[in-house]
Amino acid sequence: MSSAQTLHAQEIAARRAGAARARPAAPLYPGLATRAVALALDAVAINAVAVAVGGVVALCTSLLHLPDGVERVAAIVGAGIWLAWSIGYFVAFWSTTGQTPGDRVMRICVRDAHEPPRPLRPARALLRFGALVLGAIPLFAGYLPVLLDARRRAFHDRVATTVVVHAEPDQPPHSHAGVAR
Repeated sequence: MSSAQTLHAQEIAARRAGAARARPAAPLYPGLATRAVALALDAVAINAVAVAVGGVVALCTSLLHLPDGVERVAAIVGAGIWLAWSIGYFVAFWSTTGQTPGDRVMRICVRDAHEPPRPLRPARALLRFGALVLGAIPLFAGYLPVLLDARRRAFHDRVATTVVVHAEPDQPPHSHAGVAR
């Protein structure tokens, strides 16, 4: 019998005997692949909304006769709106729930690295986003520390003093208090 099977058998025996061990669980830190998939899902969500809004705006403006040069101004304004939307997306989710939709799908969350862990304040979330962009510029080199750090912290985690942990599996994703089913 392997050591894993022995440990599993001991845990089953302890549960049957009613002697559940109450040991604090160490946080689990997700790896680079999990975090990359979450970030990719967030990028898809951000850009899907931007494309949908851009399509509606383009359709509406195609019905109007606008003077020359307006398209260039509209493109600059659109880029500014996309940038504000992208920043707001991450800052809002990290500072409220600690999870973006991509993080929620991958069951991870961003927390303050200090004890007790808690969601970030908006200024720290903004700092983390800025460091995330800076870490991505040199061919995503800012993400390489995840492979070497015991707590799997990337450049932006170190700058903002954050940590990414697996979300609590027993927490319901949404509170439905007061909703009759």
